[in-house]
Amino acid sequence: MPHDLVSFGAVFFCGLALVPSAAHALELPNKIHLSKDEYFVAQKLYRGWQRVAPIVILALICTGMLVGSAGPAGSPSGAASIIAFLAIAATQGVFWVFTFPANRATQNWTQAPPHWELLRRKWEYSHAASAVLNLVAFASAVLATLWS
Repeated sequence: MPHDLVSFGAVFFCGLALVPSAAHALELPNKIHLSKDEYFVAQKLYRGWQRVAPIVILALICTGMLVGSAGPAGSPSGAASIIAFLAIAATQGVFWVFTFPANRATQNWTQAPPHWELLRRKWEYSHAASAVLNLVAFASAVLATLWS
């Protein structure tokens, strides 16, 4: 596959993956102290967000391909492409270790277990961490593209 197309895909899909995670991070200060009832109403807004999953998968694929086409690992473009891939992969680690268990324990925020506030913190801060990782991935994909 042509390097320009791989680079475009990596930048494009990393940028698209950044959008929902940045939205979560920007909402955090307004949501973290809501009452239980208010918070559970606010969480209804995220129904259907699983449709973002293909974007993350495509970002992983494209940044993985970028690693193979950006140049040697010791070059600036090669190093940036590796960082982009690892950052996107790390968002999946954060999701499966912190976000998904909170979703499961609350039945996708339809049930409030006794420790729901702890789950809320894990859920909110895991999304903030993913936003930072997605920003790193996006910036790194852009740099890998510019430097190659």
